[in-house]
Amino acid sequence: MKKLVAAAAVAAMSLTAGVAQAESHVQVGVLSCDVEPGVGLVFGSSKDVTCEFTRKGYKTEVYEGSIDKLGIDLGITAGGKIAWLVFAATKDVGKRSLAGNYVGASAEASLGLGLGGNWLIGGSKKSIALQPWSVTGTIGVNWSWTWTKLTLE
Repeated sequence: MKKLVAAAAVAAMSLTAGVAQAESHVQVGVLSCDVEPGVGLVFGSSKDVTCEFTRKGYKTEVYEGSIDKLGIDLGITAGGKIAWLVFAATKDVGKRSLAGNYVGASAEASLGLGLGGNWLIGGSKKSIALQPWSVTGTIGVNWSWTWTKLTLE
């Protein structure tokens, strides 16, 4: 129980830092991810993602990766879509800058069509901040409340 409380405290502090970081940065684009279908295995799940980073004046960058969840994750989804605003310290963001790991929490519920939210921070050298709040659209029957890790390569 003590470990769970400590992990929750660290996540809350990290999320607060992520909000402050995003507020001091410039929006440089949008990251949209397609989430593969999958099954929640009660205590977690892992699904592949294909993401596109879109910004004005640049070619769209495609990232492959996974979204891994640990916590209560029950049900089956036919896939979904997640979108974040992307922030950086300056407008000059190098190629493949979004590669890295993002961590935080997620909540989803669906019965047919569903919605969810993801609170994730991190990235390559912590120079990129995904908007801590995102919206997820899912199709299926599921309910989840989890710690989440997004990996982009």
